[in-house]
Amino acid sequence: MACSTTYLWRGETTWFCCGPGWGPCGGAGGGACGGCRSDSNHGAWPNASQACWDITRPDLCGERMPRRGCGAVMRVRHQCTNAAVCFSIRDCGPRTRSFCGEATCCGGACRTNRILDLTPRAYSTIGSLSSGVLIAAAGYAALCLVGAALVVPAVVLVRLRPSVTRALQPA
Repeated sequence: MACSTTYLWRGETTWFCCGPGWGPCGGAGGGACGGCRSDSNHGAWPNASQACWDITRPDLCGERMPRRGCGAVMRVRHQCTNAAVCFSIRDCGPRTRSFCGEATCCGGACRTNRILDLTPRAYSTIGSLSSGVLIAAAGYAALCLVGAALVVPAVVLVRLRPSVTRALQPA
């Protein structure tokens, strides 16, 4: 996996189940965006839409998180082990307002407030599912290998020379 990142936020990360049963999960809904699967690198972001923001209300915990919509590719890095994974936003969550002030620490570093939920597949890439909560930094993924496909968000394409942009576009 190759990713480069500009970090948006730091805080707590948990895991959740969605889609068909996989690993520790039974069958669950497909997420607010649709297509969410526990066996894929998917996640939930508290500001995926205005409707999502109205439910999660991270602002009540002092968080002012940027909007990242359904399908956006992000990268999350465990702040104690530096393990990282790229994922696609497929759901709304976590409900940050329900965990205001909750703190998780490791190696002397502490973070508060739940900012991100990952599927078991994505979470287990950076930490143990049995930990339940870890501290992480989440950000834009400028270049990300997801499976065998290179994902290049449109915002990156406008910064590349035209000859490079043409080379990256599908045939």
